[in-house]
Amino acid sequence: MGASNAVGAFGASPAVKASRTAAEPGATDTSDTAADPDTANDTETDPNTTSDADPSADGWADLPGDTALTIRIPEANPLVSADFPAHVTVLYPFLNTSRFSASTHTDLTNLFAAHAPFTLTFAEFRRYPGVLYLPPAPDAPVRALTASLTARWPEAVPYRGIFTPPLAPHLTLANHEGPDTCEAAYDALESELAPHLPIVSMVSTVHLIVTDGAGGDWRDLATYRLGGADAAYLDR
Repeated sequence: MGASNAVGAFGASPAVKASRTAAEPGATDTSDTAADPDTANDTETDPNTTSDADPSADGWADLPGDTALTIRIPEANPLVSADFPAHVTVLYPFLNTSRFSASTHTDLTNLFAAHAPFTLTFAEFRRYPGVLYLPPAPDAPVRALTASLTARWPEAVPYRGIFTPPLAPHLTLANHEGPDTCEAAYDALESELAPHLPIVSMVSTVHLIVTDGAGGDWRDLATYRLGGADAAYLDR
């Protein structure tokens, strides 16, 4: 997939760009992956609600070698009008590749091997300011992956700690409308896309992606299989 002029990986929507609220890790050159909005404890986080440690205007800026872990949802690609493939972010950002050790890939392989594959269903629309998305059901398996990763690497704080609580699992459909046009545009988009729901996707892999830096491409670095002793680091 082509370059993404992004905050996090895919850029902020016009409606929320000033407060850096729609990070989208994952536009890759291999056509499927990435990050964006939702919340914890089954309550929704307003992307305009940030922690006390607000970033600077460029607080989302990614450095060369920054990584993220995402789940691809290829069944939803035809519904996505944003400039990135359909995905659910597991953890953005992960570690910069400069901080990878000899055991990082082995540790990730073993971590994901401890989680069984699962099925996600996307059956309803939700919105953040300027963002239209689909929440996955159930979201517990995705949250469990994130929890395992942050327990092993506590320095990998979801969304750099900007959102309190962290954004919940979600699949962004569109984030291109400004505040004056988003409601009408997304009403029309929901009507157009509703006949294609629900979307059901079997999740058996998690993708590690890496960026060349702010505004640059994200590309695949590795793919990890969920579940069982045969789980493996697939590519690099």
